[in-house]
Amino acid sequence: MNKGLDAMFMHYGIRKEDMLIIEKICINNKIDFEWFKEFILREYHENKMKNQEIEPNTVQRIIENALKNT
Repeated sequence: MNKGLDAMFMHYGIRKEDMLIIEKICINNKIDFEWFKEFILREYHENKMKNQEIEPNTVQRIIENALKNT
């Protein structure tokens, strides 16, 4: 097992192994993974860092904002 700081975790609050799963899901569903990381995971992580409660409507708002920026 690797020890130390995981860059993906530092940027998005998600472990590298979990990020690989998300990437596979994006590929299987023809979603640009880089776009997904930039617009959805980044904002999700920022909300978590502010200790904001992540409700289903919060996730919906994050996705809607990301889609507006495409």
